[in-house]
Amino acid sequence: MSDSQFHSQLDLEREVVKLGKQAMEQGLIPSFIVHYFPDVWHFYIPNENESDALTPEQAYLQLKKVVEQS
Repeated sequence: MSDSQFHSQLDLEREVVKLGKQAMEQGLIPSFIVHYFPDVWHFYIPNENESDALTPEQAYLQLKKVVEQS
């Protein structure tokens, strides 16, 4: 996977959704939830230890790591 440059927050959020779908399809994560609000998107990648909302940046880094390690 190549390194992406994001020109806007929306580009980053869309990439997170894309990575989340990819990780789900590959069975790397059990679920992926996005709450859309007019000014911000909240991402959830539930696991046994935590299920707090992630910022787009946190979700991107976490999902990118999961997908690249597979």
